[in-house]
Amino acid sequence: MILRIATRKSDLALWQANWVKNRLEALGHTASLVLIETQGDKDQKPFATMNGQGFFTKAVQDAVLEKKADIAVHSHKDLPTAPVAGLEIAAVTERADPRDMLLIRPKAFDDLAQNLPLQTGITLGTGAIRRQKQFSSLRPDLILKELRGNVPTRVQKLREGDYDAIMLAAAGLERLQLDLSDLVTVPLEPTVFVPAPAQGVLAIECRREDFEIASILTDLNHMDTYRTISAERGLMAMLQGGCQLALGAYATFEGGLVTLHVWYEGRLITVEHRSSEGAAMLAYEALGRPTGEA
Repeated sequence: MILRIATRKSDLALWQANWVKNRLEALGHTASLVLIETQGDKDQKPFATMNGQGFFTKAVQDAVLEKKADIAVHSHKDLPTAPVAGLEIAAVTERADPRDMLLIRPKAFDDLAQNLPLQTGITLGTGAIRRQKQFSSLRPDLILKELRGNVPTRVQKLREGDYDAIMLAAAGLERLQLDLSDLVTVPLEPTVFVPAPAQGVLAIECRREDFEIASILTDLNHMDTYRTISAERGLMAMLQGGCQLALGAYATFEGGLVTLHVWYEGRLITVEHRSSEGAAMLAYEALGRPTGEA
């Protein structure tokens, strides 16, 4: 049996799909890639103006549902919390670096600036609503500008002077191994500038009735990662939000306790519980049981 892996065509998505392919082949399975174009790839409008959810995931999931592929590989942070009928997440991978990373043109760097090492009034690019709101809270003096495109395209726009600084996920930069020697790179502490739920994790989906494939994928599942992102995405589900919810959530597991750090609507909270579900509920209670927006 050849396991057909559905993936987007971007450099990062292909790296992620090939990583899963290589892992499966190391376990003795044969795999191939099925390339898919998603709404998020075709439509370059700001995310805030786009209708619906799953801009980077729905078309990939549809390929699996329509049996054009057997497996879908996603950046887990792109997945809405609502399950898709007929599909299940059979595995989550060990988490890569969860942090957000600032990439700064040298002239815009200021290591004496309060909160973030950026000169006053510089133009910073990001497409994520969460990042935009956290920046507005920490540094209202910055000029925020919409940033779209794949990772190399975004970095090139920075180099060409369209922006003074941009923000990207550290995991994606690490996976692509881009040469950033001409830029200042600053990783941000995830307990202060809180990343998206499940940032740095890959989700692997298959059809719910494909028990043989699901059994194969369990060999790729990382239980400690599953425990922590269950707290992060559990809170996201309670807020009834999709992947564009302005929520930062980052959990760790140590000494039998799940510690969940949350940023939401300008509030930064930390809670602890022995279970992922308990940590998510404590955070939801601490936030006053709000209802988020997709």
